[in-house]
Amino acid sequence: MENIAAMVSALSLVNCAVLVVDDASPDGTAATARAAGAEVLVRGGERGLGPAYRDGFAWALAGGFDPIVQMDADFSHDPNDVPRLIAAAENADLVLGSRYVPGGGTRNWGVGRRLLSRFGGVYARALLGLPYADLTGGFKCWRADLLSRVMQGGLVSDGYAFQVETTLAAHRLGARVVEVPIVFTERREGRSKMSMAITAEAMWRVPRF
Repeated sequence: MENIAAMVSALSLVNCAVLVVDDASPDGTAATARAAGAEVLVRGGERGLGPAYRDGFAWALAGGFDPIVQMDADFSHDPNDVPRLIAAAENADLVLGSRYVPGGGTRNWGVGRRLLSRFGGVYARALLGLPYADLTGGFKCWRADLLSRVMQGGLVSDGYAFQVETTLAAHRLGARVVEVPIVFTERREGRSKMSMAITAEAMWRVPRF
């Protein structure tokens, strides 16, 4: 909630519609987002990251939006990078905001977080044979046609494995996937939702993909 009004204001400069998916947060996130000018999709209880994305994607596709950008609202993803991802989507079906291509990186992460992120990407690439440098990032720009086909294929992940699952689905559909460098900055306020349960889900689900 601490970041949401500032994020919606920053995105207003991009001239885009903003949807905030909120799991009935008791801290007033929904009201704050609406007051700032965003659309808000409120869901009952904490239902997980993957379901939140699926519901948000369904809303965007039903509204006829194209392209569709997914991102965190805590400024770990820089709203100033949104135009670059949209521009890259002119010649791609999926644009990955990548921390691990030249020019990309992370800021304010401890050693443990950096190692976990790197290991997650190497682990997923090795098992799935994918060529992309950043498989676990959540800053992406989709063309609507591709996202619709990915959604129709059925997505099952609840946690951060969702990021791997969606990129894998796009790759299997023959999508044009490009990576654009971004710098991921640890959130300004609040706490990360990363947990051992989320990490464990990614570890066992990726081989099943």
